[in-house]
Amino acid sequence: MQRWYLIYAKPSSEALALKHLLRQRYDAYVPRVVQTVRRAGSRHERIGPLFPRYLFLNLDEGRQCLAPVRSTLGVANVVRFGAHFATVPDEIIRQLREREDPQTGLHTLHPPPVAPGTAVRITAGVFAGLEAVFEREEGADRVVVLLSLLGQKRQVRFPAELVSAAC
Repeated sequence: MQRWYLIYAKPSSEALALKHLLRQRYDAYVPRVVQTVRRAGSRHERIGPLFPRYLFLNLDEGRQCLAPVRSTLGVANVVRFGAHFATVPDEIIRQLREREDPQTGLHTLHPPPVAPGTAVRITAGVFAGLEAVFEREEGADRVVVLLSLLGQKRQVRFPAELVSAAC
């Protein structure tokens, strides 16, 4: 019987664990996503795991054993709940694979849309922690918010990743 198991990788070792599991003829899967990161004041895109430190392993229980998986390079452990290994329904893996881009095999994350007039919070920078009112998107990666400064509402432009919905 085939089952998907959840594997916990060592920090930043999902690709290493995947490579060595595939070498051992296991069927393993790491959903990947394009991430925008800031480094030295500029933005860079990199490909990383959709679920950091986790990968999925499809195991044929009649022919394969989980014991070698735990000592595979890059693997920290097999996820358990008490004495039982964590299994993932086939439907979840199927849905993840369907949502991948067919050419690149990557997932695309879209931030949830924020409606004009919604309260938002600035998450970093000089205005970190202040609340504002979302006004509109400006291009692919900037937003305009109304911020109360010196008793007046002012339009201020921010990188979209610095603005999140206020809870």
